[in-house]
Amino acid sequence: MNLDRRSFLKMTATAGGAFVLGFYGSPDAFGQPPRRFNTVAPLAFVRIAPDGKVTIMAKNPEAGQGAKTHLPMLIAEEMDVDWKDVRVEQAGVNDKLYGFQFLGGSTATPVNWDPLRRVGAAWRQMLVSAAATTWGVPASECTTKAGHVLHSASGRSAGYGELAPKAAAVAPPALDTVKLKNPAEYTIIGNSQRGVDTAAIVRGEPIFGIDVELPGMLHAVLQKCPVFGGKVKTANTEEIAKMPGVRKVMVVEGTLTSDPILPLNPGIEPAVAILADTWWQAQSARASLRVEWDFGSGTFQSSTTFAQQAAQALQQPFGQVVRQYGDVNASLQGAAKVLEATYAVPFLPHNTLEPQGSTASFQPGKLEIWSTTQDPATLRRLAAQMTGIPEAAVTAHIVRAGGSFGRRFVNDADMEAVWLSKQMGKPVKVTWSREDDMAHDSYRPAATIALKAGLDAAGHVVAWHEHFVTFGEGKRTIVSGDIDAHDFPAGYIPAYELGMTIASPFRSRTGPLRAPGVNGRVFILQSFLDELAAASGRDPLELQLELLAQKAAPGFEVQPDRPSSLNPERLRGVLEMVAEMSNWRTRTKQSGRGMGIAAFFCHLSYFAEVAEVSVDAQNRITVHQIWAAGDVGSHVINPRAAENLAFGGIVEGLTQMEQEITFTGGSVVQENFDEQPLMRMRQSPKIEVRFRKTEFAPTGLGEPMLPPAIPAVTNAVFAATGKRIRTLPIKHSGFSFA
Repeated sequence: MNLDRRSFLKMTATAGGAFVLGFYGSPDAFGQPPRRFNTVAPLAFVRIAPDGKVTIMAKNPEAGQGAKTHLPMLIAEEMDVDWKDVRVEQAGVNDKLYGFQFLGGSTATPVNWDPLRRVGAAWRQMLVSAAATTWGVPASECTTKAGHVLHSASGRSAGYGELAPKAAAVAPPALDTVKLKNPAEYTIIGNSQRGVDTAAIVRGEPIFGIDVELPGMLHAVLQKCPVFGGKVKTANTEEIAKMPGVRKVMVVEGTLTSDPILPLNPGIEPAVAILADTWWQAQSARASLRVEWDFGSGTFQSSTTFAQQAAQALQQPFGQVVRQYGDVNASLQGAAKVLEATYAVPFLPHNTLEPQGSTASFQPGKLEIWSTTQDPATLRRLAAQMTGIPEAAVTAHIVRAGGSFGRRFVNDADMEAVWLSKQMGKPVKVTWSREDDMAHDSYRPAATIALKAGLDAAGHVVAWHEHFVTFGEGKRTIVSGDIDAHDFPAGYIPAYELGMTIASPFRSRTGPLRAPGVNGRVFILQSFLDELAAASGRDPLELQLELLAQKAAPGFEVQPDRPSSLNPERLRGVLEMVAEMSNWRTRTKQSGRGMGIAAFFCHLSYFAEVAEVSVDAQNRITVHQIWAAGDVGSHVINPRAAENLAFGGIVEGLTQMEQEITFTGGSVVQENFDEQPLMRMRQSPKIEVRFRKTEFAPTGLGEPMLPPAIPAVTNAVFAATGKRIRTLPIKHSGFSFA
């Protein structure tokens, strides 16, 4: 962005020789493919100390995905500083200063790859200009290295700390004019760096949201109705108020929207709030709380009823057509073989290891909040609306989260803290228990899908019919309950139709879960492709490669301007790579042991995975190894972190195979981890991850490795046993992990 001198000086500050520079930008390009991201310039904020130490602000929230490390790496690389001289600080919430601050959708890398490198390059150019002016030499004769500007002709050198005050007088260049490094010169990007918070985490330092402490604050717990939205009729509040450490007990009427299709942030639930000097005092007092509830309209929710409604819906035509081309009926009638199957996935919780919580401090006319939110801009807006103060009067601090996976898009715990702080006139910290977290989550929606496909005499897929059954009212689905009309194999089968039926209303929160949109759907699509391969006596790898080699149907051609556009060559590439890694084509059949393959494209990235499993006589599954091949573009910014992120995503996918949320009388049945198994270390497979570098701009790694892990394992179970898993969790098919 071009800035006049006056604006530039407003953005800079010199104190003790330190120099601060910021660039402004717009989040307009969120969701656009990488080639357009260089048109925006989110703030990069850098401070250079007199000793040459460089502090880089981490603009995005951090919940374990590594953005607090790898985004500053982009700036440091183009600044040409030594990473050991870099310090990273978490930026505050200020979209005017920092631009788009957001955690989710694997967007951190594609959104920031171009602008943050350009900010680093602008810094380098300004420091070179300062040195050249000081020495009276052309800037073109100066170079940089490890935090120094060099003039080889005269042998002079100056450190960035020495040059920072003079650089303050140099107007920043337009970011689209700066010269970026040749990637062959990279010394930081592509080289593994330890996470900037790793040492603090190992030492147990208080860096997470749950660790926030403020002078004079109260700790709060909220007892909510087991049925979502149910209200308090009576409660023994006076008795609870007399218990040790308790300072206040109050009934919270709640702020839930009346819209039957709950938005992502529908408000706070009715509850009884207990505020005490410590969390344990508040939680202990809750054990004596007796509440009579008005359960409201949500008691109709029952997993048994949902299943019955889905089965009935599948006997009827689509409620609405989502995608259709070719003559599916004629192709099915002329097919040599027709295969049918029905799959189902359950509601799923997020199960972040750090439960939900937030700390707020309201004073007349202003608010401060310390939050682990994924979406700080929305948090500020909601907090301003709740307190009736201008958004500019809300100061939000980003605090590291102990896991997120989409859960922290819903700012319910934040709003509870804000509301209670305003009522009490002092700081309030809300901390949910594990039971709160599991019973009042924003769940990944359940779904039932019936599939029918036709094969010709040579085993080629000629027709595909898919009926997707979901939740909502009218033609509106619940949050994250819809479907993408572009999901593979759409576009690569001659005749195709996808329809949707909204079979059941739903009155609890739903929302995105890691790899939203395809989190459970990939299990279904990739499993059915494996079924088609088995029915035709073909290798499932070869069947997928054949589909991807076909000419795409109209509307499915590679479209760089559309993030959901599949590039078939990239998906073929990771399939070929993982086949080579796992020796897929030379595998041998063994009784009780098998290999399965699956692949998918989501959030601009491509992953293919092969699992090797064994199954004993009691249907206990041991996953021995998973090979994973990913295509995230031309550069893996922080390889060690990328590998670890892939490990975590794969293990989380396997964990989801044993989890579910069910309802009875409107209440969630599962309350804690004893009913939501987590994969144990002894159960975790050996995992090998490789990345296939391509010419495309780098993309994200938060999501894409998770979805293929599940069908890779279930397809391997079929190879080992001849038994299909069509319903998750796997216990409903008679399986468990050993």
